[in-house]
Amino acid sequence: MSLQYEKETENAETPQEQAEELQMAKPVTPYYSIIIIVCLFAVAVCQIIADGKGGSLLLGGEESILLAGFDKPVFVSGQYWRILTGAVLHGGLLHLLMNCYALYVLGKNIEVLSNRAHLAIVFLLSALGGGLLSLIFMPGGRSVGASGGIIGFLGYLAVYGYLRRAVLSTEFLKNMLFNIGFIALYGIFLYQVVDNFGHLGGLLTGAIYGFFQIPRDVYKDPREAGSVTEIFGLVSLGIVVAAAVFSILILLRII
Repeated sequence: MSLQYEKETENAETPQEQAEELQMAKPVTPYYSIIIIVCLFAVAVCQIIADGKGGSLLLGGEESILLAGFDKPVFVSGQYWRILTGAVLHGGLLHLLMNCYALYVLGKNIEVLSNRAHLAIVFLLSALGGGLLSLIFMPGGRSVGASGGIIGFLGYLAVYGYLRRAVLSTEFLKNMLFNIGFIALYGIFLYQVVDNFGHLGGLLTGAIYGFFQIPRDVYKDPREAGSVTEIFGLVSLGIVVAAAVFSILILLRII
């Protein structure tokens, strides 16, 4: 999937310009999305080891969550790293597969329509934003999962669809809004097991980031990113990878 952005020129395209557009139209391999998914699966394997016989393969166990989950009272007491490790843990295989599927589909959209640096930045900021809003409204609970970061993708893509509606099908924006509505209803019916404030915080964070970052000028290619953005993207991805590695070390009781 790719977009061809109009050029303000009076002359026909030169062979060089045509070659550049063909290069832009090539399929994009969503490397950042794949790296994050690999990290989540690696952490999940270590969760199974940590939970042992006391855990369920589909629904997970308590031991891994106690060790590295986003336990709000423990976080407030000084273990601030839990807001990151909790975002790479999951409550069983079903939770993991649902999140990884959504991460791949939405993440690939961002890496194709925007720039993969923004994917990493949105994921990290939305995971933090979701965790902090959850902390404010549910200070006594525990939560795990990459949902905050992933729903941040939805917020970002919904804003993208709105701001770039002149060059995108209206179906794109409708699809993003439908998914947001579906997740909201899902959260309402399963409010006892779903961290709705974590979802809302992630959604708002991704949307706010997109509102300020996505260009409104239809002649500006949103896939272009400066060196500073690229660096921030690499740093954000590095933090997510580091959180996964740190979680693995904790779950295996190496540290």
